[in-house]
Amino acid sequence: MAFNRWSTVIRKTISNSCQKNWFLRAAPSSSASCNWSRSLCENSASSSSSSSPSMSSYHVGGGPSYMRGVVFWEPNKPLSIEEFRIPHPKAGEILIKTKACGVCHSDLHVIKGELPFASPCVVGHEITGEVVEHGPLTDTRTIERFPIGAHVVGAFIMPCGSCFFCSKVATSTDYIGQDDLCEDFFAYNRAKGTLYDGETRLFLRDSGKPIYMYSMGGLAEYCVVPAHGLCVLPDTLPYTESAILGCAVFTAYGAMAHAAEVRPGDTVAVIGIGGVGSSCLQIARAFGASEIIAVDVQDDKLQKAKTLGATHTINARNEDAVEKIREITGGRGVDVAVEALGKPQTFLQCTQSVRDGGKAVMIGLTDSSARGEVDINRLVRRQVKIIGSYGGRARQDLPKLVKLAESGIFNLSAAVSRTCRIEDANEIYQDLNRGSIIGRAVVEIM
Repeated sequence: MAFNRWSTVIRKTISNSCQKNWFLRAAPSSSASCNWSRSLCENSASSSSSSSPSMSSYHVGGGPSYMRGVVFWEPNKPLSIEEFRIPHPKAGEILIKTKACGVCHSDLHVIKGELPFASPCVVGHEITGEVVEHGPLTDTRTIERFPIGAHVVGAFIMPCGSCFFCSKVATSTDYIGQDDLCEDFFAYNRAKGTLYDGETRLFLRDSGKPIYMYSMGGLAEYCVVPAHGLCVLPDTLPYTESAILGCAVFTAYGAMAHAAEVRPGDTVAVIGIGGVGSSCLQIARAFGASEIIAVDVQDDKLQKAKTLGATHTINARNEDAVEKIREITGGRGVDVAVEALGKPQTFLQCTQSVRDGGKAVMIGLTDSSARGEVDINRLVRRQVKIIGSYGGRARQDLPKLVKLAESGIFNLSAAVSRTCRIEDANEIYQDLNRGSIIGRAVVEIM
C-alpha cells in the first residue's frame, strides 16, 4: 500500500532532524489547595530539626535557597507538599527550573503501592523547564548544547550513556544505544530511587532528610536530570503541553517504532485510551496505519479517540472487543495490537486480537503481582509475537518527537485535556484513579 500523507510527512520530518479508596483523607478542593499545602509545609517544618548552614545557604543565581516538591510517603497516605533545599547537580547533570510535569499512571501505581519503589519519594517524571545550572566538571559540549536559559524537555528514561546498552551500536542504522534498556537507570533509579552515583539529589529543607527520586522527581520546582535524558525545546512549543513528550508520547513512539515497527498500511488496535494510548493513536496515524481501532470502556474517551486518528472505536463494556476487531479486519485480526492499560484481561485481549504472525505489544504497567495468560499453542503454531516496550530511546527519539510536535503532525493541544497547579496534585491523582481524566493532565509549576 502506498504511503499516505501522514507517513510521508513524518519520515521527511524525522530524516531532517537529528475505584479504590487509596487516599485516607479527601483531597482539598481547588479553592482550598493553597492553604492545605501551606499547612502541610508548616507541619513538616515544625517537626524537623535544623538544617546545616552550608546546605541551607545554597542559592541558584541569587534565587531562592529552597523549593517545594510533592512527596509520596507510603501507600494509602495522601501526597504532601514539602520544602526542599535546592538540589545540586553533579558531573553530567543539569539543574532544571521545572515549568510543567505530566500526570501519569506510573506515578499512580507507585502511590497505590502496586509498584514497589523507594519511599519517601518525589513523583512526576515527564517535565519541561529551563536550564539554570550545570554540574561541576560537566563537559563543554553538554554545556554548549544546553546553555543557561535553554528550554528543555526531559525523558522519563534518563540514559547514563555509558553502560552496555547505552553504548551498543546498531547493526543496520547509524545510531548508537538502546537507551530504553539503560542498566544504570534500572539498577539505580528504578531499584533504589537515586541517580547513578547511588545518591538522591533531594533533601528536606530543615531536617536534611533524603527523599528519593522517581526518574528526576519532576513534581518539584527544581529537578536534576542527567544530560542524556534532555532535549532542547524550541521557543515555538509551549512548556505545558510539551511536558507529555517525555513519557506519554515517548512511550507511544517507542512501542510503535521499535517494538511494533509499524509500517504504512498496517492495521493497529490500541486497547486502553488514556494518555499513552491516545498518543499511540496519533503515532500510528503518523506512521501510515490504514485502520486504527481504539478500544476502551468509556464513550467519552472513544469519542476523543476519533479526533486523534482512530478509524474505528469499540466499547469493550458493551461488546466483545476481540470479536469486533476480527470483524473489522475481515476475520484475520490486526497486524499490531497495543495494550496500554496494564490489566490481565486486556493483556489476553491484546494477544487474541492479532493476526497470525502479528505483534502484541505490551506497554501498560500493572500491580507487580499481576500475571497475564497466553494461548501457548497458538503462540507457537501461528508465530504470534508478544513484545514488551517500556519507552523510547531518549537520545535518538526525543528530538524526533519535538520535530513531530513542532510540525503539527503530533497535536499536543489535543492530547492534553486538563491542567492544574502543584497545590492540586493530590486531587489530580485521585481523578486519574477514578478514570475521570480524558487524555493527559499536566501540572503547571512555574
